[in-house]
Amino acid sequence: METLFALCIGFLTACGVFLMLRGRTFPVVVGLTMLSYAVNLFIFASGRLNLKGAVVLGTSDSYADPLPQALVLTAIVIGFAMTAFLVILAIRARADLGNDHVDGSMPAPRHAKRERTK
Repeated sequence: METLFALCIGFLTACGVFLMLRGRTFPVVVGLTMLSYAVNLFIFASGRLNLKGAVVLGTSDSYADPLPQALVLTAIVIGFAMTAFLVILAIRARADLGNDHVDGSMPAPRHAKRERTK
């Protein structure tokens, strides 16, 4: 169970970093969202994965740790606000610059590079 959980966190982190390195704004927003999901899962796993821990007091001998759950809930709210801010920023950059590239400049077409080298 722990190995699968760690692999899922690693996969989300790798995909998030890969998408954040793209040249357009939409993959950057999706990559940041995936990276925040990976961090949320990591924080949640820091409270130990316990299937027998009860959430309600008085129903079991062992209890689930509420601190990682509270931290993940706070991180979800902050991540949602940051994603909304990035989407608005991307829309504004698209309207002002006329393209959706991260650095604001259009890359040269591939066929133009081949013609210059000949």
